[in-house]
Amino acid sequence: MTSPLKEAFDYYIAHQDELVRKYDGKVIVIKDCTVLGAFDGYGAALDWADERFEPETYALQKVSEGPKDYTITLHTPVPLRRP
Repeated sequence: MTSPLKEAFDYYIAHQDELVRKYDGKVIVIKDCTVLGAFDGYGAALDWADERFEPETYALQKVSEGPKDYTITLHTPVPLRRP
């Protein structure tokens, strides 16, 4: 079974050229092999996606040519410790 994160990254690699033409320099949210949003930075993309989806069901990817921005950013909510 393939994880949603690997599927999203594989989708990015397979469609990188067309994504660069459309979203160069943006951070995109990929879920279920679909780009659901494009943002100017990771913070805005994460805030938007966190409000809509469960953790580890989507990926954030900075769009650029070549492998320089190949990253996997994992976000797992961590409970806040209260004193």
